[in-house]
Amino acid sequence: MIIAAQIFATAAALLHIYIFSMESITWTTGKTRALFKTSEAEAEATREMAFNQGFYNLFLAVAALAGVIALGMGHLAVGSTLVFAGAGSMLAAALVLALGSPGKAKLAVKQGMFPLLSVALLALGLALGN
Repeated sequence: MIIAAQIFATAAALLHIYIFSMESITWTTGKTRALFKTSEAEAEATREMAFNQGFYNLFLAVAALAGVIALGMGHLAVGSTLVFAGAGSMLAAALVLALGSPGKAKLAVKQGMFPLLSVALLALGLALGN
């Protein structure tokens, strides 16, 4: 189960790296604006906020990936802690999105599914000793 948790943590990290790239690099492009349903003026007005928010996503991805690597190297306590911190924060952010913007619930589910599976499988794997 811990290996499955690592796979889902990696998937969550990759998704959040993609979100980072959209928010911090391509925020004002037509494709990203269409995905986030923002006008050119809204994208320009929120550019600095999105840039900052993108880096939050990147840092969570780095924490989760560092945990996956540590687990792979046999460092159970450190790896688990990093995966719980990184993926757990991703999951919490998805919950905040769903509760704060009910119209974005589908997006929140997409954003939170991989972290949820990672956290749940890691907790179960640790509890069962595998």
